[in-house]
Amino acid sequence: MPEVIFPGPEGRLEGRYQPGNKPRAPVAILLHPHPQGGGTMNNAIVQAMYQSFVRRGFATLRFNFRGVGRSQGTFDQGIGELSDAASALDWLQQFNPEAPVTWVGGFSFGAWIGMQLLMRRPEIKGFISVAPPANMYDFGFLAPCPSSGLIVQGLADEVVAHGAVQKLVDKLKTQKHITITYETVPGANHFFANEMNELMGVIDAYLDMRLATDR
Repeated sequence: MPEVIFPGPEGRLEGRYQPGNKPRAPVAILLHPHPQGGGTMNNAIVQAMYQSFVRRGFATLRFNFRGVGRSQGTFDQGIGELSDAASALDWLQQFNPEAPVTWVGGFSFGAWIGMQLLMRRPEIKGFISVAPPANMYDFGFLAPCPSSGLIVQGLADEVVAHGAVQKLVDKLKTQKHITITYETVPGANHFFANEMNELMGVIDAYLDMRLATDR
């Protein structure tokens, strides 16, 4: 997968990019967990989601937020990181101007950033949020949530409270014209350390379902 460097709001951003396998390929951007908790674009869950989109022919990008790896800048409490994600999506779209659909996927902090991004970018038609930190950050901006998507939560998550995610899901499910799919993985901790296969099974099945029905 080619290493790429592209401009961000605070200097260069480092990423990995796999072009689509056909003209007018759909695009997907993947967002990593908290930079101050060791999160990078090489996080196992982010890499696995990246590969899921690549296998399905998407032009796919994952990247390091500011101050992580070779990306310039310093951590900005999520405000700057959202700008980073918007710049990354701009770069991705430069190379795929005719992409018929755009997806965003994120894990933990990355899920919070990803769901903010989809509020700003109407071209995003699908999302995958793994362990969205609903007990740590305000998700009230999802009013209304503009896109259908998947939320996955481990039932033994020691970082993100299951009840907070359930409350978020219940709120989103009251909205019309979108469908929120909520899946839980029994025994899984925040990093799905021993349940990665189960997590990716859920994600792969959801992507296959959406791609079959959204044509």
